[in-house]
Amino acid sequence: MIALLLLPLVLPLAMPALARRTLARLAPAAALWVITVAVVVLAGCSLAALGAFVLTGLLQLPLFAALGELVHPLHTASDLFVVPAAALSVGVLAVCAGTLLRSVLRQTRAFRAARTEAGRGPAAGDLCVVDSPRPDAYALPGRPHRIVVTTAMLRSLDAAEREALFAHERAHNGGGHHYFLAAAELAAHCHPALRPVRETIRLAAERAADEAAADAVGDRRLTARAIARAALAGQAARSERPDFAPAATTGPVPERVRALLSAPAASRRAAPWIAVLLVACAGVSCVASATGMIDFHHRVEVAQGEESR
Repeated sequence: MIALLLLPLVLPLAMPALARRTLARLAPAAALWVITVAVVVLAGCSLAALGAFVLTGLLQLPLFAALGELVHPLHTASDLFVVPAAALSVGVLAVCAGTLLRSVLRQTRAFRAARTEAGRGPAAGDLCVVDSPRPDAYALPGRPHRIVVTTAMLRSLDAAEREALFAHERAHNGGGHHYFLAAAELAAHCHPALRPVRETIRLAAERAADEAAADAVGDRRLTARAIARAALAGQAARSERPDFAPAATTGPVPERVRALLSAPAASRRAAPWIAVLLVACAGVSCVASATGMIDFHHRVEVAQGEESR
């Protein structure tokens, strides 16, 4: 059981490299889905493994053994491993819960402030213009979705570049990219190895919106120029938007511009195998954590006298 529960805690260490390779090999929209689903599965499995360690350690204590109606000692690994592992798991879960709570509170305040700011400006359909000397533009989720752009950003672009920028932000809202960014943020608080993947998911969302905008305006070079000029104008501005509100000015802009200026990459033979490897990693973690939990449940029933070994 111990070995099975350790596997979901080790496998996320491979995710940063696998995620970057997946984004390099797959179309951005496909990579966004594959990476995010894998990250969410790995995060959930790591939490399940930590929870199993905590329960195992608690059932070694007489009080919790009595509450669990154990009539026999719980058969596990040596207490020299189980008890420290349980104590460490409690600490890790407490840190995860604390950092997640702070992030949720911070993001909630930023989202409310952004919605309030957007509500003050004039709106034309889904486009909301905010009078501000700070160049900024982003897709704001909610009901209804909004594309928020400041007057300073509008002055920084010509008419064609503005349309490309709006198409980019509309692609974010249309693709529900804020859900992917929120999932990446949650996963980052579940395992430290998943924190770098958060930026890969953000880059995948921006690349997917770049491609959608290029298709919408029919000009990849124009889209690249609009993104580059918007990023250059907004690089010194400090935005108050929440992290799950995607924006054309975020991420490694030079890399995104190069991808737009080059022709869409032809499918490579290795591309499907990268996705298969990433899904397999998540699948192995899921199977290992589920098998470990089932084994733990069986051991508890044996200790309760309900089953034989």
